[in-house]
Amino acid sequence: MASSSYTKYETRNRKPDPKSAVLLVIDMQNYFYSMGKPILPAIKTTIDLCRRNSVPVIFTRHRHKSPDDYGMLYEWWNGDIIEDGTVEAELIPELDRRDSDLVVEKHTYSAFRDTNLEEKLLDMGIKEVIVTGVMTNLCCETTAREAFIRGFRVFFSTDATATSSAELHDATLKNLAYGFTYLVDCRRIQAAFSIS
Repeated sequence: MASSSYTKYETRNRKPDPKSAVLLVIDMQNYFYSMGKPILPAIKTTIDLCRRNSVPVIFTRHRHKSPDDYGMLYEWWNGDIIEDGTVEAELIPELDRRDSDLVVEKHTYSAFRDTNLEEKLLDMGIKEVIVTGVMTNLCCETTAREAFIRGFRVFFSTDATATSSAELHDATLKNLAYGFTYLVDCRRIQAAFSIS
């Protein structure tokens, strides 16, 4: 669920710079369709704003290829994991992913762990990441924290992220705003990009 108001959690404010930013669309896959459906309009708006301002769009896809990459997730989620090659592992078609959009395949909460995401971002000259997708409190939060620790300025979308409850969503926004990310929504991104 997305939060309608996030300003109460803000400890600082900054606008993303389209010249040095990338959009991360985290795990918007068929497996999470019921959770992601309510935020599809906000994600599509954010993708469109980024594309119109030449901000690269990178999708992540959580999937497991074998027991070797299950890690703790298999135990934690009682064997309910996303198997590679299944319909559930595919990106939601309504996102209109382009062939030129990079897709980072991952097997844990972080989009940085055991992937080449950091190297790709550095090669592209990226200094800022905008995080959208699901689940707010798991993969989105873990990726946002890791991006911050790796030296990227992080913007976390409040209306283009979702999880299983408003309480978990808001708890993540509060924690991230305190120590890791600037909070944004579609309107704030649009305003930032229109003045760049």
